[in-house]
Amino acid sequence: MKKRAFLYAIADILIVFIAFLLAAYFKTGKEKALFNYYWAPFLIFEVIWIASSVFFRKYQSNKIKNKTDYILSIVKSNLFILFTITFFIFFASLSYSRLMIVTTVAVATLIEGALVSLFVHDKELNKVMDKLDDFQKIKKEHTKLPIADETIDHSKDKNFKQIRALIVGEIGLQAFHFVSGHASLADEKLMLLSTTTKFNISNQPYSDYHYIVNLKKINDILRINKFFEEINHKLPMGGIYINQVETYSLRKARILKKFPGGINWMVYSIDFLFKRVFPKLWSTKKIYFIITNGRNRVMSKAETFGRLYSCGFEVIEEQMINGALYFVARKTSEPVFDSNPTYGPLIKLRRFGKDGKKIGVYKMRTMHPYSEYLQAYIYEKNKLQDGGKFANDFRITSLGGFMRKFWLDELPMFLNVFKGEMKIVGVRPLSTHYFNLYSEELKERRLKYKPGLVPPFYVDMPVTLEEIMVSEIKYLDAYEKSPIRTDIIYFFKAFYNILIRKARSK
Repeated sequence: MKKRAFLYAIADILIVFIAFLLAAYFKTGKEKALFNYYWAPFLIFEVIWIASSVFFRKYQSNKIKNKTDYILSIVKSNLFILFTITFFIFFASLSYSRLMIVTTVAVATLIEGALVSLFVHDKELNKVMDKLDDFQKIKKEHTKLPIADETIDHSKDKNFKQIRALIVGEIGLQAFHFVSGHASLADEKLMLLSTTTKFNISNQPYSDYHYIVNLKKINDILRINKFFEEINHKLPMGGIYINQVETYSLRKARILKKFPGGINWMVYSIDFLFKRVFPKLWSTKKIYFIITNGRNRVMSKAETFGRLYSCGFEVIEEQMINGALYFVARKTSEPVFDSNPTYGPLIKLRRFGKDGKKIGVYKMRTMHPYSEYLQAYIYEKNKLQDGGKFANDFRITSLGGFMRKFWLDELPMFLNVFKGEMKIVGVRPLSTHYFNLYSEELKERRLKYKPGLVPPFYVDMPVTLEEIMVSEIKYLDAYEKSPIRTDIIYFFKAFYNILIRKARSK
């Protein structure tokens, strides 16, 4: 048995021990009974458990492909254990509680399932971080194609008249003016479509186009990223792609307006559950896509733009028209082909650790999917507000805002503390974008130490980025003189500010 498999077996023994203690305690209600009556059955139980786990290859982590397959192997192994021990007790005529067996197996299965889900999800999150690193390393071009000159008279151009009639008939006059203002409709390398399938993009006569305009909402596209990637493939650097999306906020407004008061909120609640919750849950995701085939899905603005950026575009213009968000995107790079966006509740973000090593910092997801690709976009559009966070950050969900306010999103960082990558008090772990905003001197000093769960921010409560840097320099000066004393003082000061003075993360 390999070293890693041996460690998994030891962890499994501890899991079974905890499950056994819980079952025995609730069965007897007395601590002494745990050892007076059940120590011998427990040893038999453990031997059968480990033997079955080895037989069903539960400890071969290198063969883990997804949560479903591995959890099924756990369930099969544990059911086998349940039947084996029940069979043994029956034929040996032992006076041993069958309820104990069922409870122990059930509790151990739940613990194992939770840990395996976290383990597999962690591997997926590592892939996400690698994709983000690739995205940040891509050199982006900014070749610009000439935009349509609206002063040109197209009144005698029959082809232009036909195109105009098609667009106006499909999406209306106001939307036509938006499209014609950003794409040369007389260009022979204009691809004008009303489609939701990748095939209609790839099946075009030219290998590349200057402009691609799609009149259908992207909400009805089954595999959106593959669709965007094919558009990227058909455009040169600087090529223009125009489309529309009904964001979740626009959808909410439409539903509430469509139905009478009282009924509208009932309809929206059902729509919210089915369209926004089901697609993100592991247990209901497949059912949702079987029923809908991916049509009429709900998309946030952050997810839409994040998908575009991950697929090699930058958004250069946007406008609300007739209940839809129209956007103009320019090709700036090749796609990063991200198959593992941050959909789940737990995310892992690449941050600078000690000695410049990148570590995966665990957090609860407070933003819409694909928001991680929009950091530069948000900084360019919104800049920083007081406290060093982005102003009017539309990537943050309503629940995410609540979690940030009460620090709940940062609780998973304790995992990083347990792994030895972070300490309780210290400078905040920064992304590449934030890190590059700091002075060279402070960058160098920060990398000498582990980042912390509780940053100096909650002691000094700085407002601007410059004040944040001054606060961190003050902390590092004190820490270098007396590490333990400084962290203790900063911890209790931060604790006081958070609980008494209501200091909050925005």
